Amino acid sequence: MTEDASRNFTFQSFHPAQILNERNYTNQHMKYKVQVQLLHQKTSSGLHIMELFIKTLVLCLALALTNGAPANPQDVAVDDAVLPDRCEGIEFDAITPDENGNTFFFRGSHLWKGFHGPAQLSNESFKELDDIHHIGHVDAAFRMHNVENPDDHDHIYFFLDDKVFSYFNHTLEDGYPKEIQEDFPGVPAHLDAAVECPKGECMADSVLFFKGHDMYIYDITTKTVKIKTWSHLPVCTSALRWMEQYYCFHGHNFTKFNPISGEVSNAYPKDARRYFMKCPNFGHGGKYVLNCSNVKIDAITTDDAGKSYLFAGRIYMRLDTHRDGLHAFQITRAWKNVTSGVDAVFSYADKIYLIKDDQVYIYKAAAQYILIEGYPKTLKEELGIEGKVDAAFVCPDDHTVHVIQGQIISDVDLTATPRVVTHALPMSLSDIDAALCSAEGIQMFKGSQYYHYESAMTLALSRIAPRPKSVTNAMMGCQE
Repeated sequence: MTEDASRNFTFQSFHPAQILNERNYTNQHMKYKVQVQLLHQKTSSGLHIMELFIKTLVLCLALALTNGAPANPQDVAVDDAVLPDRCEGIEFDAITPDENGNTFFFRGSHLWKGFHGPAQLSNESFKELDDIHHIGHVDAAFRMHNVENPDDHDHIYFFLDDKVFSYFNHTLEDGYPKEIQEDFPGVPAHLDAAVECPKGECMADSVLFFKGHDMYIYDITTKTVKIKTWSHLPVCTSALRWMEQYYCFHGHNFTKFNPISGEVSNAYPKDARRYFMKCPNFGHGGKYVLNCSNVKIDAITTDDAGKSYLFAGRIYMRLDTHRDGLHAFQITRAWKNVTSGVDAVFSYADKIYLIKDDQVYIYKAAAQYILIEGYPKTLKEELGIEGKVDAAFVCPDDHTVHVIQGQIISDVDLTATPRVVTHALPMSLSDIDAALCSAEGIQMFKGSQYYHYESAMTLALSRIAPRPKSVTNAMMGCQE
């Protein structure tokens, strides 16, 4: 057994033949134990006793080796197996996130949890996915989006041949497996791939089922199916919805497509090892990992569409996509002109304002972040402020941006022309990294801690800082 194989050995339940052999060995052992006792009674010489004891002990050990339980052939197969490596260009059978946003990649009887790490047997996470239950692999999988029906919402569905299996919290639901036609009438057997498509991204809450070049669009409310043929799209062996985008996986490549028209734009296919997994000699800007104990962010904001962004150094993360897993990107991916990070960010009137040094960049949030003509402008021109900005925020349904510089918070009316500071007050806090205002109040971030205030007024009037709280995984997806 190699060292790697020994590390990946999985403990199996005893085979009945093993149990029988263990009993035989026990009986033999007891018989020779009695013989040792009789020899002891018949021998008067202490030395002779010792010699006989040693001979008998050697005989017992020999019996243990010859009559011990034989290795289960299944155990040997597991022991000698080499775990698959998804960086070797593997074609996935299915990809799906679970209800917690963990993404699972399936291949044969194995899966990978998340975008890096070794393979593991599928039945370690979903215990029925093994050869004993005759579902050692899956044809397709998806996570249900059905907020109006909590009995289905966030459940994971696996498909094999003509059967469907429903899981929640990694537990098979009662009554499953079922015939596919029971849950999804009009959807064929032996699928290639499946993916959820919420209303707003599709015409209605739907599931897209792939079989060859045919697409079966299943409306989960009306339980009706529309069939389209997308011959221009590769045959998908798996599919994934991730950060409101749709991806068809084929071989070690993927192709992004429009879930309504099937249209493919830009240069595809692309190598999945550069984007959806951490592989040697592959990669892009997504390897950044936040640690809750020493996290330090530069800015944070939520735009009018409810998209939340965290900025740190030269990367940003979408925080409202936790159901799909959090992922870091270079800031220039979305805001091409901002090449050296940001000091502060705030959102107002379908626009996002990025502040770096004495420059303000304003982008149209609803138009793929197009920089407004004439920008960047100076802080003095845009907001009537000079000096380094530590943080800035706008509260919902308000027209005032609160700008934090050192221990001073200044208010600027965004409806005024020209914009000037209307109020400037000292704060009980200093050295703030970022700030965010929502319906729940204001959060002032400082390192791995934050301070909560009920409103901008309580922040301005407070003379004693509240007790700090620690940043958590639920807030930022950081590692505890």
